[in-house]
Amino acid sequence: MSATTKPVNQKAWFLILPVILCVAFSAILPLMTVVNYSVQDIISPERRVFVGTEWFAQVMRDEELHGALLRQIGFSLAVLAVEIPLGILLALAMPARGWKSSAVLVVVALSLLIPWNVVGTIWQIYGRADIGLLGAALNQLGVDYSYTGNATHAWLTVLAMDVWHWTPLVALLCYAGLRSIPDAYYQAARIDGASKFAVFRYIQLPKMRGVLMIAVLLRFMDSFMIYTEPFVLTGGGPGNATTFLSQYLTQKAVGQFDLGPAAAFSLIYFLIILLLCFILYNWMQRVGTADKEGAGHE
Repeated sequence: MSATTKPVNQKAWFLILPVILCVAFSAILPLMTVVNYSVQDIISPERRVFVGTEWFAQVMRDEELHGALLRQIGFSLAVLAVEIPLGILLALAMPARGWKSSAVLVVVALSLLIPWNVVGTIWQIYGRADIGLLGAALNQLGVDYSYTGNATHAWLTVLAMDVWHWTPLVALLCYAGLRSIPDAYYQAARIDGASKFAVFRYIQLPKMRGVLMIAVLLRFMDSFMIYTEPFVLTGGGPGNATTFLSQYLTQKAVGQFDLGPAAAFSLIYFLIILLLCFILYNWMQRVGTADKEGAGHE
């Protein structure tokens, strides 16, 4: 058989040219601008001085940054610890078929349709002791609740707000994973007389591992970049109780107009998110692989 060669049409590259241009203008060029600012001292629009890694060293020594990073990590871990189990329980409780399933899906997804700044405004009113249902109810129960004056109350209110807003996303992802499990697995479990917990442990949870990984990564990344909701609700206070990394960065860039340190911190911020997501993804991959190997040995 004689080898035949297909003609290569290089014009096909023009089909993806719009995508390349969009990525360049939306990601690559802004990133390169930030990199440029991070190594310069911008004295005026006409006068700039190259400073190398000076801004990076200054940012890494900033104690306020260390505090914001610890608060951010604690908040993101708390979000995962609450929203992932709650989303799984909500997905398990949702009806599988019929009109009730469609109605519940719409009701559960309602909070996801609310803009972030509106969510902060809702909880700002909801938590007030004079006109808010939550604040008035807690005060009636004898709890001196004040998200504007008590650091613990402010942190818990921001956490509750995030759980209310984003747990439905986890629930919808888990619900999609549950609906993708074939009925044959449940039939085999019924024949073997497996309990509900055994069905969840050995059928539902392993089959949801893929969507759970997506849910964990999405919620971790999003909670690590949270800005609008706590800014509207507490403004980062009281004190620095709810000043997370995004608020700290905004204060540097907009409030103090320190473009050099802000640009350096933006790159550090990006690398922190990338590193933590990489560690989290590999850990979840190992957990799933270990479970499969253990089941294989059994």
